[in-house]
Amino acid sequence: MREITQQFIDSLAPNPAASVNGRKISQKGGFIRLERSEDDTFYLGECTGSGKSSYITSADFLEPAAPVFRCSCPSHQFPCKHSLALLYEIMAGKDFAVQPIPEDILQKRAKKEARAAKAAAPKEPDAPRTPPRVNKAARTKKLQKQLEGVELTEQLVRDLLNAGLGSMGGAALPTYRNLVKQLGDYYLPGPQALLNQLIFEISAFQNDGGDGHYEAAIDTLERLWALVKKSKQYLSQKLDSGDVGQDDSALFEDLGGVWKLDELAALGLCKENARLAQLAFWVSADEARNQFTDTGVWADLDTGEISVTCNYRPFKALKYIKQDDTVFGAVTVPTAVYYPGEGNRRIRWEEAAFGELTAADCAALRAYAAASLAAEARNAKNILKNTLSDPMLCSLLRFRRIGKAGDALVVQDENGVAVALGDMPGLEPTISRLSALPDAALLENQVLLGAFWYDAAERRLKIQPLSIVTDADVVRLLY
Repeated sequence: MREITQQFIDSLAPNPAASVNGRKISQKGGFIRLERSEDDTFYLGECTGSGKSSYITSADFLEPAAPVFRCSCPSHQFPCKHSLALLYEIMAGKDFAVQPIPEDILQKRAKKEARAAKAAAPKEPDAPRTPPRVNKAARTKKLQKQLEGVELTEQLVRDLLNAGLGSMGGAALPTYRNLVKQLGDYYLPGPQALLNQLIFEISAFQNDGGDGHYEAAIDTLERLWALVKKSKQYLSQKLDSGDVGQDDSALFEDLGGVWKLDELAALGLCKENARLAQLAFWVSADEARNQFTDTGVWADLDTGEISVTCNYRPFKALKYIKQDDTVFGAVTVPTAVYYPGEGNRRIRWEEAAFGELTAADCAALRAYAAASLAAEARNAKNILKNTLSDPMLCSLLRFRRIGKAGDALVVQDENGVAVALGDMPGLEPTISRLSALPDAALLENQVLLGAFWYDAAERRLKIQPLSIVTDADVVRLLY
């Protein structure tokens, strides 16, 4: 019998409700027939439904990390609750009668293998990836339009800097909202989102007078100005040189571009057979952008590089986009692609195989941890000072102790260097959870996954603790 875990089922479920409903079907004995192939690559079940007819559902594990589900039910969810229920039957160790694989499944497999062989045939085994073809005329036209939009945004920002943010208030807000909509005609969702954020903060400041909203508005305006200056130069250089093809500049995404996996792979931003461990996970809501973001922090078990996954879920499309979930353990990714940038690069993949996080994996993570807080702090400052960078930088840090130093809570390394701990605004607090840890030994001679961030109010660098890596486990403060 194939081994199925709850984590594997949760990773495939389109939403938590589908997983719960699938478990209920299994627990209530909803299947009247269960079959599997002798080689354990194909499972089939006949499940009673709400109508007179039963549903036939199957799972094809020819590719174990990416099983193919089929079901005769009318549900638009994929996989449906009946497919998930079949997985629960496998996980529960139910009896499956051994039967030959149906002929129609064998035909579908053959067609799939033929397509894969055709796609792979022209490529040499070690041939470099070639970038997708670019329509130069269309690309040039789009870049010219973007440059026009950037210049329009530049004038808007200059007017705001001259008149002050107070000029955005009251009756002027509808005018600015209309200007934001105009940027949609210039293929600039990045600047558009920043302007929406600016309007949101100014509106909130007018409602409650909170200094935090005004400070956030100033920070957003600074980011917008930096994006205008850098993107204007970037777009002008590409148009002047005639090299309008895709490149590895992070400004492409900052302007609102959406990368395709094959484009990133063609630029060499990929890794085969990557082994990764998730060390932290959280979900945040952005009211200005009208979306949730599921963020995972991952460590490469071969190199120690810290990367992040970001799953964006617009409020209006929540029922169509699956929420990411916490992953306990390790995953093996056939092909992982990285986004351009510095610091914690964003990473994506299409399929992954789940496994346990072993003691050897924990030992590897601890070995990658930086021993010098001073050196890591310098590196964080150099990255965070870039106005367009992410506001945090996650690092693995070896520490001697976490405790009080005067009135401050600090993390201290073997050299006696200490950095203050603090909860970053906008991120779920974790400082209070340190006192709730089950063992005080977790606060001494361990490895910390910490997020460096700059506290503008106190004008100093701080660290928010996210997880503690021990010899045998990862103790999460955000999960």
